[in-house]
Amino acid sequence: MAGKFIRFFSPFVRVMPEIKQPAREVSFKEKFIWTAVVLIIYIIMSNIPLYGVQVEESADYFYWLRVILASQRGTLTELGIGPIVTAGLIMQLLLGSKLINVNMADPYDRSMFSGAQKVLAMFLTMFNAVAYLIGGAFGPTDQLGIGNAIFILIQLLFSGIIIILLDELLQKGWGLGSGVSLFIAAGVAGQMFWNAFSFLPVQGSPLPRGIVIAFFTAIFDGDPTTNLDQIFLRGQLPSILGGITTIIIFVVVVWFESTRVEIPLQYRGYRGFKGKYPMKLLYVSNIPVILVNALYANFLFFGQLIAGPDSALRGGGFDFWLDLIGTFERETGAGTGAGGYLNPTWGLIYFLSPPQGIDALLADPLRSVIYLGIFVMLCIMLGRVWVEVSGLAPRDIAGQILDSGMQIPGFRSSEKIIERILKRYIPTLVILNGFIIAFLSFFADSLGALTSGTGLLIAIGITHQYAETISKELAAAQYPGMRGLLGLD
Repeated sequence: MAGKFIRFFSPFVRVMPEIKQPAREVSFKEKFIWTAVVLIIYIIMSNIPLYGVQVEESADYFYWLRVILASQRGTLTELGIGPIVTAGLIMQLLLGSKLINVNMADPYDRSMFSGAQKVLAMFLTMFNAVAYLIGGAFGPTDQLGIGNAIFILIQLLFSGIIIILLDELLQKGWGLGSGVSLFIAAGVAGQMFWNAFSFLPVQGSPLPRGIVIAFFTAIFDGDPTTNLDQIFLRGQLPSILGGITTIIIFVVVVWFESTRVEIPLQYRGYRGFKGKYPMKLLYVSNIPVILVNALYANFLFFGQLIAGPDSALRGGGFDFWLDLIGTFERETGAGTGAGGYLNPTWGLIYFLSPPQGIDALLADPLRSVIYLGIFVMLCIMLGRVWVEVSGLAPRDIAGQILDSGMQIPGFRSSEKIIERILKRYIPTLVILNGFIIAFLSFFADSLGALTSGTGLLIAIGITHQYAETISKELAAAQYPGMRGLLGLD
């Protein structure tokens, strides 16, 4: 029976639109078509501007996190998947820490849990939209007017409902994967494509922005003023070093994703039937960097509101304390969109922001060391928390092994013994996972990869998961009897 917390959302769940699960088996071709339709709708929404906003007179508070949030400045996807991801993390943490009582084996409790998560996502959408309006992210509040502000709020609420339903459409079995993963991967792929193949010229340079186009232009143009030395390092612009870094990190992450530690198993009741329990070297994959960046997103957003140059607290005698939070410079660069963004130059926010490019890395090594140390520590800590609340802890895995009728050869069939054996591996894997992911993300940002380090890691992980999902779906299409074995039922 659902607890009081879940029952609180019951009236809201009843009025929320819902996507029904398919009553029949959906073919791979149909799933592929629905996935493509969802992606096309999201891309169209990302190019429809919000009516009534004045982004040219405001700063983009989430400029550094746009790719990770799969959002586009000043459009219907202004908030992106932020509310969905935040609501999902909150509900998973509450469930895993036993703060809420939900029986996931009960269909009613399960449906109420997912419904409460949707409602919470809508509450967060409204909260974020109101915070944007108050913070002046859509233009000065005194110039927007109450009517215009309400209309912007309505647009964001309706687009938030559409994004939630698109994600639910895929997760209910009509498509492949989840909408959140699809939108992030599409956003990262779009930014990488733009930075690789853009023909647009760069101010002060005869070479275009796209590094691939700039590379061939420098080789075949015949102009002695253009050579490869100019594009090997280009500051904030895409460079040859950034392209090489992107390829290397892609290969390294795929290799790490495929590296596993395998524990031998055997069935208790049948001799000769053996198996293995595989544990990936990246045990919790890219979850730590997602959690850390969700934490950073809140620090960055509220830090800019409180200590930014447009803050109402500036000039009120609090400047010393506000400078400790952060000092910012307003910048406008290629591809940033109208209004530009706030670049941290000192304070806590400065040390929580990765150095963008090798020039920034060399200009302030102390900032880089502090950022990397904090980033690694948070990745390890939040990785441990996620293991405890998501059913990946040694005691949970030990229970799953025993429930499946298996045991470790040479050891007594006891949950405590299996848990003790798993504790030799899992805590070490979590620490290695945090170190590897944090260092790869840091060097992707510092060496100027074609997208943000975190976005690149998340996109690679999502692409790997989609490749596995598509392989399973194709195998199940040929051999329907294998659906249960492949975990598709």
